[in-house]
Amino acid sequence: MKPYIIIFVLAFISLSSFAATPIEMKTLADSAYVQGDYEKAVNLYGKLVKQNPNAEVFYNLGCAYYRLDDIAHSVLWFERALKLDPSNKDVLFNLELARTKTIDKIIPQHEFILFTYFRSMTNWFSMRTWTIVGLLSFIIMLVCLLLFWASGSLLVRKLAFSSAVLLLFVSVISNVCAMKQRDFKQVHTSGIIIVPAVTVKSTPADNGNDLFVLHEGSKVEILDSSLKEWCEVSIADGKQGWIPKKSFDLI
Repeated sequence: MKPYIIIFVLAFISLSSFAATPIEMKTLADSAYVQGDYEKAVNLYGKLVKQNPNAEVFYNLGCAYYRLDDIAHSVLWFERALKLDPSNKDVLFNLELARTKTIDKIIPQHEFILFTYFRSMTNWFSMRTWTIVGLLSFIIMLVCLLLFWASGSLLVRKLAFSSAVLLLFVSVISNVCAMKQRDFKQVHTSGIIIVPAVTVKSTPADNGNDLFVLHEGSKVEILDSSLKEWCEVSIADGKQGWIPKKSFDLI
């Protein structure tokens, strides 16, 4: 019976090693990254994102892929990290750094400056912070309105009313920013090219006219994904066409 006992104990130890907690697995992954074993780090971070997906793990996975010179997957995971934490400056910096190594240098179309400013403002804080700011602004606004109705001083009433109007504006803007961030996180309408190169077609067919070529790491916006194997996409400069779904991963 002893050999069976030994086999059972070894099997138990082996299975226990695979049952590492997310904290233990992250420690192992971080250690592998620091030691320069980036393939092991990618493997461990890849398992960790299934157990405990969060912006930090996505960011670390993007860094590990960058060290392996796998720019496509590096950009993909940085974009996914940015989706969860749009205000993270480290993610933004490393994403731009990874993009400098992509082949396609796509110049975005010009947009109305207010849209650009509003998008930038939305990323000042996290969705949770915007929600808190909006709620607190609304509560203080109600206090100012009560003060407006209760006070007998004309000066106090003017200040209370002006403050209430300003706080109402802040509350509305904060809630709009929070909803924009929520939609940004939940809606997956963009992807990253993960194959070395893909030819964009005029129609969803291999014999369609060749329009242009996209290389790994390029970002596409999804326009139509209703077909089984093909997807209509656009890029930042306004060009559109059809590519196989297997050529990109969703952010």
